[in-house]
Amino acid sequence: MASSRQELEVESTAAFKVLKRAVELDSESRYQQALVCYQEGIDLLMQVLRGTKDVTKKCNLRKQISSYMDRAEIVKKYTDQEREDGKYHRQIKIEENATGFSYESLFQEYLNETVTEVWIQDPYIRQIHQGSGKEQQSSGLQEIKESLKNHGVLLELEYSSSVHDREIRFNNGWMIKIGRGLDYFKKPQSRFSLGYCDFDLRPCHETTVDIFHNKHTKKI
Repeated sequence: MASSRQELEVESTAAFKVLKRAVELDSESRYQQALVCYQEGIDLLMQVLRGTKDVTKKCNLRKQISSYMDRAEIVKKYTDQEREDGKYHRQIKIEENATGFSYESLFQEYLNETVTEVWIQDPYIRQIHQGSGKEQQSSGLQEIKESLKNHGVLLELEYSSSVHDREIRFNNGWMIKIGRGLDYFKKPQSRFSLGYCDFDLRPCHETTVDIFHNKHTKKI
């Protein structure tokens, strides 16, 4: 029983820590990040509620959850309006040698079931770790194309000698610009280092990620 109480205390502390961050982000008008924290914190509090036996504590938790849910609904309306108005802008600064910034971590929030097309523009993918020379680049991209095809994904390639900008667009309106493009990871120390396969554990180069939303997003 003591162990169960300790687990609930840990979950409760974690929940309120996340919700405190949500309130801070909310007060700074960083609504998209605040909404994510509200949702995570509420989920954690729900777990605490399910494990709590004390009637008074359960009642207090329900009131707190209801209050946070009400605020989360208001924040969601703000984010929806920002997207509708094309005013949404979030910036993420990745520090030198920072970890925890895999493609999944950056993009999963914006990739949902409504996404059917993704347009990627990146002018520099010929370094040895990116695709090397022209022939190896073409061969490598063709292999990726065939592999994606096996999973029902069509990859179309276009080459340009004048492209300089780097950006990624999803057809649900999200647009992401990364200062270094997709090549913001450092080379892993070896094939046996933790970051070789798990990109969340791979150190990054310093760069800035800007995220926008425009309901009229079109193909690049």
